[in-house]
Amino acid sequence: MNAYVYGYGPEGKERLIVVDLGVTFPDMDSTPGVDLIMADLAWLEENADRIDAIFITHAHEDHIGALAHVWNGLRKPVYARAFTGRIGQLKLEEAGIPAETIRIVEPRPHVVEAGPFKVQFVPISHSIPESSALIIDTPGGRIFHTGDFKLDQSPIVGEPFDPAMFKQIAEEGDGIKVLVSDSTNVFSPHPGRSEATLAAPLTELIAAQKGMIVATTFASNVARLKTLAEAGVAAGRSVCLLGRAMKRMVSSAQETGVLLGMPGTIGPEEAADVPRGNLMLIVTGSQGERRAASAQLSRGKYLGLEMKEGDSFLFSSKTIPGNERGVIRIMNAFSEMGVDVIDDNNGLYHVSGHANRADLETVHAILQPKMLIPMHGEHRHLREHAKLAQAKGIASEVVINGEMVDLSGNVPKVVEHIEAGRTYLDGSVKIGAMDGVVRNRIRMALNGLVLVTLILDEQDQPLGEPWVETMGLPKTGRGGAPLAEQIEDEMTEFLDRAPVKIISNDDKIEEALRRIARQVSMEEIGKKPEVIIVTSRLTDE
Repeated sequence: MNAYVYGYGPEGKERLIVVDLGVTFPDMDSTPGVDLIMADLAWLEENADRIDAIFITHAHEDHIGALAHVWNGLRKPVYARAFTGRIGQLKLEEAGIPAETIRIVEPRPHVVEAGPFKVQFVPISHSIPESSALIIDTPGGRIFHTGDFKLDQSPIVGEPFDPAMFKQIAEEGDGIKVLVSDSTNVFSPHPGRSEATLAAPLTELIAAQKGMIVATTFASNVARLKTLAEAGVAAGRSVCLLGRAMKRMVSSAQETGVLLGMPGTIGPEEAADVPRGNLMLIVTGSQGERRAASAQLSRGKYLGLEMKEGDSFLFSSKTIPGNERGVIRIMNAFSEMGVDVIDDNNGLYHVSGHANRADLETVHAILQPKMLIPMHGEHRHLREHAKLAQAKGIASEVVINGEMVDLSGNVPKVVEHIEAGRTYLDGSVKIGAMDGVVRNRIRMALNGLVLVTLILDEQDQPLGEPWVETMGLPKTGRGGAPLAEQIEDEMTEFLDRAPVKIISNDDKIEEALRRIARQVSMEEIGKKPEVIIVTSRLTDE
C-alpha cells in the first residue's frame, strides 16, 4: 500500500506531491471479511489544500489500487503514463469519477510542473509495462524515486534499462541529492535475469505436455503472458485467457500500444471444443486467490472447462510471503485430480521484477547520490539497503511508516511522526483499523456468540423466561444437555431471586446476565463467548 509524500517550503506550509496510492490484501487470520487495506490518509486529507499533484509510477495494485477509493478526499490531478493511466481510468470510471482526472504524460524529457516541483517520468523495466522512476527536481535539489524496478535490457514488453540515460540524469545540474530506492531483493545475491531468458524453457516445457496445460502468472505481467502464449502457439496449441483482470491488462496494453504481436486467443466456449492436447489456458490466481480462475478450476468446472488426470498446471510466478497457504491448497487439490503441478523450479519458469543486490549497487554507482532512503520492502530489507549504501559512503536512514524526514541537509534526519495507520475497505464502507469492527469480528470468530432476549412487564417482572440463542458454539456441553437451555435455566433462577435494584436497572441486569452466560459456557464448553443482551420493557401506555 505504497503512498509517499514529498514536500518543499516553510515548515508546516510545505507544498506537497503524492507518489502512488496502493493497497495491500487482507488475510483471514488478522483481517477477516475485509476486502482491501490501504494507508490511512487522514493527515493528507486534512492538508489537501497543500497538495499540487498525484503521480503514479506504475499499475500494480500496491501502487495504484487505492486511487479510486481515496481520490474524493484529495481531489487533485493525477499524472501517469499511458498504460498506467488507462488502468487508473478504468478504476475511476467504476467508482463514478471522471476518467479525465488522470492526465496522460510522456516520459522524459517531458516535465510536469506542480508547485515547486518539476517531475519527469523515467522509463525503467519491471514486471508490468511502462513502469517509471521519477526525477523530482526541487529548489533544494534533485530526488530520484525509483518506483519498483529491475535492470533488464531485454524485457520483452516495455522499455529496457538504459544505463547511458541514467548516467546523463546523474550528471545534470548538481547531480542526485537523494535516491529513494526499491529494496525488495536486497538479500538476493544471484545475478538478475532477463524476462527474455524464459522463452526457451517455457516453450520446451509446454511442448512436452500430453494433456491440457494451464499456466498462471500475475495478470499484470503482460510480457510473461505474451511469452506463455507464444510458447503455447509454438507447441501447436490454441490459447485461452481466463480471468477478468488478465483480459483487462492485455486489452489496456494493446490499446495503449505497449503490447504488440500478442498471439490470437480463443474464448472459453471455443476452448471447450478443442482437444485437450491442443489446448492451453492462461489463468489468474497465481497467489491462491479464492475467487480467481485457478482456485475455481481446483474446485471443479470454471466457464465449462475443467482439469483432468494427465493435465498439467504451471505456476509461472513466485509466491508472495503470506500467500503460501492458499497456493498450497490449490496445488493439493490439483494433485488429487491427477494433475501434475509445476512450480517456478528455482527460477526456470519465473524471474523477479525487482532489482537484486548487485543491481542496486549498479544504480548506486551510476547515480552517485549524496543520500539514500530505502523504500519498498520489510524493515529488514530497508535496514540492509541502508547498510549497503553506508558502506559506500552514502548517507542513509531507515524511514518507517508515518515518519517525516528532512532531506535539506547533507544527511537525512527524521524530524516528525505523522499518524499513519491502516484503513480497511469493508464491503463498500471504509473503516479504521482501530475502530474495533474487525477486532470484534475476530473475537466472535474465536469465542462464538450468545444472544439473550429478556422481556420485562410494567412492574419490572420477567415476562416468561429469558430466550437464549447461540452461534459458533457447540449445541451441547459436557453434561449432554443443550447449552442454550442450561444458560436459560441459570438466568431464570437468578431472575427469580434478584433484588428490585438490579431488575429495575438495565445496565446491572445486563451485566449479571452476561456474567451468567459466560460462566455457564466456561463450565460446559470451556469458552467465554461474546454476549449480547437485548432487554425490552413494556410500559403502561
